[in-house]
Amino acid sequence: MFEWLAHRRSCAEKQKERQSRIDNLPAVYHEPLTPEDKLIVDQYASETIAKIQEGSLDPISVVHAFGKKALKAHEATNCLTEILLPEAEGWARQCNRKGPLAGMPISVKDTVAIAGFDVCIGYSAWVGKRATVDSPLVRLLRDAGAIPYVKTNIPITLLSLESSNEVFGTTKNPHNPDYTPGGSTGGEAALLAYGGSRLGIGTDVAGSVRGPAHFSGIYTIKASSERFLKAGNATSIKGQIGVPAVYSPMTRTLEDLETMWRAIFSMKPWTYDYSCLVLPWKDIDLSGKKLRWGVMWDDGMIEPSPACRRALEDTVAALKGAGHEIVNLYVSETPKPSEAISVGAQLLFADGGKTVAKPIRRGEWNDPGVADALFVLRLPRFVKKIWTWYWRNIKGDALYAELLDSFNEKTVEEYFALVAQREAIREQWWNMWEEQKIDFILTSPNPLPASPHAGWRNGWTGCTYTFLFNILDYTAGVIPVTHLDRATDKLEGFVPRNQIERRMYRMYDADRMHGLPIGVQIVGRRLEEEKVLEGMKIAERCLKDVGKAYTLLQPTD
Repeated sequence: MFEWLAHRRSCAEKQKERQSRIDNLPAVYHEPLTPEDKLIVDQYASETIAKIQEGSLDPISVVHAFGKKALKAHEATNCLTEILLPEAEGWARQCNRKGPLAGMPISVKDTVAIAGFDVCIGYSAWVGKRATVDSPLVRLLRDAGAIPYVKTNIPITLLSLESSNEVFGTTKNPHNPDYTPGGSTGGEAALLAYGGSRLGIGTDVAGSVRGPAHFSGIYTIKASSERFLKAGNATSIKGQIGVPAVYSPMTRTLEDLETMWRAIFSMKPWTYDYSCLVLPWKDIDLSGKKLRWGVMWDDGMIEPSPACRRALEDTVAALKGAGHEIVNLYVSETPKPSEAISVGAQLLFADGGKTVAKPIRRGEWNDPGVADALFVLRLPRFVKKIWTWYWRNIKGDALYAELLDSFNEKTVEEYFALVAQREAIREQWWNMWEEQKIDFILTSPNPLPASPHAGWRNGWTGCTYTFLFNILDYTAGVIPVTHLDRATDKLEGFVPRNQIERRMYRMYDADRMHGLPIGVQIVGRRLEEEKVLEGMKIAERCLKDVGKAYTLLQPTD
């Protein structure tokens, strides 16, 4: 009882603090956006930066414009956790006006450590535990002239493609409030999609920047491990390196994404963060080249929905029309994605879910998908053996049975064996790239568009199209391509092949999902961030050339 009361008190105090910071902001933030404000938030980040560098635009004006828009986004979606605007004005006055991010407001995921502000990531027990120093990422951003101004919402535990917790509440998708913007970097995605930010920072261990980009209609590149700054920030599974989590930029447009990557690497991130490789940004020019694209239409576990299949088909057709070569990748052949997913899931939860669950107080709400995963992990082995036998022999679902059978806490010896399996799988995929001579893999970021709130209880095993590339440690980007159409994208005659697919498709409803964004995922090898960015530019250009340019959300304020 006392623990539950402490939990409720922490949630109430944090929500009161957030609202008080909003209510007590200077009057300018509560006024409508002016035409000048709208020009600032609607132009590319590179234009804003150039104007500040030349002295024709005041950083304070930029903070005011993005602050107003971010508050509008928060009213619509509940996307913000920490409001830094008063401090941001002070930082703006002293910012490096000649830096590569001069005067540009940057939003960051709640995990990012900024001195004086919480990094509770949805755990009520961590409310009030302020960061004492800026993380290396924040120090680099400030040295580059950038101004952190808001932090954004996440799911408790960070292990969901939704963004909900009792400390900050549930974040809504700006395209449709009945749906999630994704997770775990969902607040960031909602803010960017609404236009309350142009440059943001998220993290990804199983799809946490790519899922939200797909669900919300924005852009991202998931970095390979050790390419992007990471140290000094909060996490829910400290010490987990079986599937490395990475920090990565998320932006409103592809041009903004290039601006951010180039700016950060011009600052030599390895001089700020010990974990970064000394690997400067490389200029890569693929224009005019005919590239070889390997298309993974189906990962063998969950078939992409009609909407996601259509986005993939449109992209393939546009690339073909521009003279690029398309190669189909068949998952029935080695290496099978399902093998990598099984190993990755075991590595991620090798401790039986103890670390991620430890901060949760008695009575504190947990994400339904994570709660379901923890329930399976904690089942006695003999019960799980019976359950596995049932799914394999009675239901005839060998895939689901295998995942159930292996999903349990590991000994050190078992963990070492899994790491060895992971390395063998990475070698198999390396051989595939060499044999196929492909430049990129093109696939869906998720089988479905955005899920309804609390729908991830059915889909927590369904992030296979993103999780695969975390396990392989590949660079992977997402671009938005189209929107779901209730007439074109109806599900007809679909028969699920396994329990994972069956549960996932409980969420698909073309009528209710009408208008939700749909993206595609463009994947390169490890540490190919520059090349993947060029591949994304090529794919988007080809789509524009055939009249299928994506339309960004433009809320009216």
